[in-house]
Amino acid sequence: MRKKIKIESNQASLRIVENAIDEATLELGITQDSYGKILVSALEAVNNAILHGNKMDPGKSVRFEIEYIKEELKIIVADEGSGFRPEEVPDPTLPQNIEMCNGRGVYLMRHLADDIKYSRKGNTVTMTFKNIKS
Repeated sequence: MRKKIKIESNQASLRIVENAIDEATLELGITQDSYGKILVSALEAVNNAILHGNKMDPGKSVRFEIEYIKEELKIIVADEGSGFRPEEVPDPTLPQNIEMCNGRGVYLMRHLADDIKYSRKGNTVTMTFKNIKS
């Protein structure tokens, strides 16, 4: 199973991503627990791509892919921005960062996905989820 979607850089497009995940959940028989992890991670990644990557530029789009191969679900999100360095995102759980708004989405994605990789440029993230079926 593979689905590719290109969405506009506005937050209303998050609904399209949510619908795609709902469809994949039904098609693949994903557990409720896995569904929650996948949904939160995907929406965080797409929201970051829209807000931080594309800076809500209506002339730019976000590429969203769902791919299920060999018992693994991959979510790939790419924006048209200049990228970022994930290792420089502050840990939001450290006392000095508790009040900061930045870094929470990346933190959630890291902890909900079984594996997470960023492109060298930092404008594409691939999250892998394993053992998603009952």
